[in-house]
Amino acid sequence: MTEKFTGTIRVFEDCDAPWWFVPVPAKISQPYKPLATNFGFIPVTLKVGKSSWPSSLLPSGDGTHCIAVPAKIRKAENIKLGDKLSIEFEIRER
Repeated sequence: MTEKFTGTIRVFEDCDAPWWFVPVPAKISQPYKPLATNFGFIPVTLKVGKSSWPSSLLPSGDGTHCIAVPAKIRKAENIKLGDKLSIEFEIRER
């Protein structure tokens, strides 16, 4: 089953190397929490534009999840800070 949502790209700078992410709406990620690993990661295949990659829904620490958007994807899709992204994902086997 493919899930789709739109989210705004943000940057998390409270670490050695800032990383870019998009929050996942709780109503979309909550049903998949039982599939999470012992660290709370939910394995997915993500798609933004024409790019797709294996990744995970990452726990945000407050019960919600986010996705990290790697530099190679941002470059390929010309993503800038504050852009609204149409995101698709499917659960993948661990």
